[in-house]
Amino acid sequence: MALPESFLDELTARCDIYDVVSRYVQLKKKGANYFGLCPFHSEKSPSFSVSREKQIYHCFGCGAGGGVISFVMNIENMTFIEAVRHLAAMAGMEIPEDDRDAGRRSRRARLIALSTDAARHYVAQLYSPAGKAGLNYLLGRGLRPVTLKRFGLGFAPQGWDGLIKAMTAKGYTKSELLECGLAVQNKSGGLYDRFRNRAMFPIIDIKGEVIAFGGRVTDDSEPKYLNSSDTPIFNKSRNLFAMNFAKKSKRNYFILAEGYMDVIALHQAGFDCAVASLGTSLTEEQARLMASRGKGDVVVCYDSDQAGRKAAQRAIDLLKPAGLAVRVLRMSGAKDPDEFIRKNGPEAFENLINRSSTDVEYRLDEIRAGHRLEENDDRVEYLQQAAQYLATLESAVEREVFSHRLAKETGVSQQAILNEVEQALRTRRRREKASRQRQEMNPARQAQPGPRQLRYENIRSARSEEGLLALALSDRELLNQAAARVSPLEFSSPFLAKVYDMALRRSQGGGEAGLPQCLALLEPEEGQLLAQIVQRFQPPAAPQQALEDYISTIQYEHLKKANQEDDKKDTLLELAERKLQQERERGGK
Repeated sequence: MALPESFLDELTARCDIYDVVSRYVQLKKKGANYFGLCPFHSEKSPSFSVSREKQIYHCFGCGAGGGVISFVMNIENMTFIEAVRHLAAMAGMEIPEDDRDAGRRSRRARLIALSTDAARHYVAQLYSPAGKAGLNYLLGRGLRPVTLKRFGLGFAPQGWDGLIKAMTAKGYTKSELLECGLAVQNKSGGLYDRFRNRAMFPIIDIKGEVIAFGGRVTDDSEPKYLNSSDTPIFNKSRNLFAMNFAKKSKRNYFILAEGYMDVIALHQAGFDCAVASLGTSLTEEQARLMASRGKGDVVVCYDSDQAGRKAAQRAIDLLKPAGLAVRVLRMSGAKDPDEFIRKNGPEAFENLINRSSTDVEYRLDEIRAGHRLEENDDRVEYLQQAAQYLATLESAVEREVFSHRLAKETGVSQQAILNEVEQALRTRRRREKASRQRQEMNPARQAQPGPRQLRYENIRSARSEEGLLALALSDRELLNQAAARVSPLEFSSPFLAKVYDMALRRSQGGGEAGLPQCLALLEPEEGQLLAQIVQRFQPPAAPQQALEDYISTIQYEHLKKANQEDDKKDTLLELAERKLQQERERGGK
């Protein structure tokens, strides 16, 4: 959706970044900026900075940064247009739309309506004679009729085109069924229903709209689950099953389960904070989605088999950087929460939650698994591996507490274990220091942006281009002076040239050409890099002279490159002429 720059200018002017960020992060003023704990990674000391003057945020820990729109995109797990709509609603602004925008909105509305009607069709089928197997299966799993209705569960009967006929009769086209992922096209061009002979689970987003489906067989056939692929209205990595209910839960944590049936069983038992990923492993976007709901804690409740334990460790590595405190629930006598609750009841499951392990306890338990502590060699190996893990903990208190636990568990003195942890910690810090020193000794590598597509070809020129932009975006007069002296075509970095051209174009058109306006028009990775550039820039004592120096360097490097290319062309021309002469001489013989 192409939005007028004038609209984005007004939106960013009305939405002060401090006011927006402080809704999510507790900020305290320190000097000219505000600081708080970063909402995008786990930290104990504030490294997240907000500049009201520059209208940017930047985390010195994880590198996240940008303007007010990119902040909302990241914190709310939204697309650009969703974030703009969110901010516009806050600011009381109407979003201008052209015919193409209206067409896209209309198309999305059609696909949402189709998904909703398909869900209703599946529900009707569940309670029809054709859905007897599905209804018996769901009731046999212990689900109550009220639960079936709450989650909108349905059934896709056997048959190749039952849904296609029902939806086309309502006026939907076959292309819309394909686009929505409800139909599949065979090699000869014919269409058939994607979901057949399956219990159906509608996937509903946080706005309450049906956007996709999961289907489960009612027997032992494979694949057990079939899920919607990504469509214009559904992205599996950005949504969580049952988040539409869990976001309203009064419990101060989420339960992260593996599958639809586990989540539904948990909700039925009173644990209405349960969610699950959608047929894939947990993603960073899903972790951020949970973090943005303000609960703070996640109890990981995966299956008790080997695959479930590995998935739990991967989940910890994603949830903690999102700023969430993680606990891991262990079950015995049942393979999943659904089975455990049916066997033991909700109260027993509540007790499991209350006794759930912290992420550190869980990791230590996983390291211990497979070691026989009565065997000296095994006990030594366990303690060495545990010490290596404890050395990764930033808190000295945590290291000491868990060293004490290991001492009690193994009969080895706490001091011996602490010595092992300290040695591992020294080794780790030594390696980290060596890595930093290698980077510091390679300034060219340090100067390179993280994203590969934004890397600099000419570091010397790019550094001056960064300085010129930092000056020009903060001072309209300096931008005008630069415009008269140097062209974007003389920049070595396509990204920096893009930002400079954007600022020149806006300035020449009479619009605002400052940092907030440019950030609103950049891709998230580009905005993050520009925020980093401006954040680390130290204003010179003599801005005018600094600008002259930057321009001189840019033009010198551009001229040098042009001469090198000319020399290369001359060399190629000489080689071509020499080859032609040799061919003539051979022809003369």
